[in-house]
Amino acid sequence: MEKVLSITAEELHRKMNCGEDILILDVRNETDYNDWKIEGKKVRSMNIPYFNFLEEDEQVYAGLPKDTEIVVVCAKGGASDYVAEMLMEKGYKTWSLKGGMLAWSQFYYPATVYRDEKLKIIQINRLAKGCLSYAVISEGKGMIIDPNQKVDVYLDLAKQHHFKIEHVVDSHLHADHISGGLQLAEQTGATYYISSGEVKDTNLKFEPLDRHNRIRVGEIDVEVLAIPTPGHTPGSTSFLINNRFLMSGDTIFVGGLGRPDLGGKAKEWAMDLYDTVFNKLSNLPDDCLVLPAHYADIQEINDNGIVGATLGEIRGNNEIMRNADKESFTEQVAGAVSMEKPPNFEEIVAINRGELQVDAEKAIELEIGPNRCAVHHHG
Repeated sequence: MEKVLSITAEELHRKMNCGEDILILDVRNETDYNDWKIEGKKVRSMNIPYFNFLEEDEQVYAGLPKDTEIVVVCAKGGASDYVAEMLMEKGYKTWSLKGGMLAWSQFYYPATVYRDEKLKIIQINRLAKGCLSYAVISEGKGMIIDPNQKVDVYLDLAKQHHFKIEHVVDSHLHADHISGGLQLAEQTGATYYISSGEVKDTNLKFEPLDRHNRIRVGEIDVEVLAIPTPGHTPGSTSFLINNRFLMSGDTIFVGGLGRPDLGGKAKEWAMDLYDTVFNKLSNLPDDCLVLPAHYADIQEINDNGIVGATLGEIRGNNEIMRNADKESFTEQVAGAVSMEKPPNFEEIVAINRGELQVDAEKAIELEIGPNRCAVHHHG
């Protein structure tokens, strides 16, 4: 019997990026598939649960193309090997995703947003979660914004781009993924910053962002302005770099605003968000590029592989950003509380506050699933 060919998450992403004609066949159950799946702008995906392949019913194969590569995906890689083998025996071109959705959830993809002789900005996209983190680099020094828990990604990046990580910041206390901020700072000797309002009554070792309205990175006095932008959480902070790039955390997204209800004070935080949008950020120029900490829709990735849009585009495309009526804005944003909350968000917040310790396996398991931090209001 031929051995099934396996493909890594990185290789799969490369194929997707090159626009190769592939079909992703997800053999998890329908609920899991509908909740969270591998997506790409040109990716075709279909769901036939694993058990259907055990029934020896030829109809199962009816919709599968013989002339297209099929990548079979399951939760952890076992069932997909089995199904890929069955397909191979029937003459289909198949691969099995090594490690399944678990491996996909741990894949991070770096892309350069901007570079000149003094400044480089890299966006690190964790595609399965829609989580974005950033490296801001100048003259061999670097600042990492919103790192996820797989800190090796950032250590490798620092080696590859020849910079020393001096600053690590979290824009807010994350609820949908485990922060790698403190661990990364400890491993590199960098300073770890977060707003003190986010972690009060904890034992975390941190430098309060509220005491630093500027952070210097290398030469450009990379004017990193730490702007308090409450709304998604009370201590949410955005970082304005050289008045041209706004790392907006979960305050402003390409297609929406951060949801204000994860602390149980939706109305109150929605009012803060109004103040942030219409007072604190209103005088930023339209050509300022917004680089958020999350995205919720694959369409938000542009043709250069970057999630980002100018403030002018966001203001123009997002009806809620134009709704200057405080009461109706607050109602609209607070109304998003009916959305499903991020999976396991209470435990993840407790880990990020330093109140709960879990082993690596449990940490990975807690993060499985999509992010749900955005409120989308197109119009």
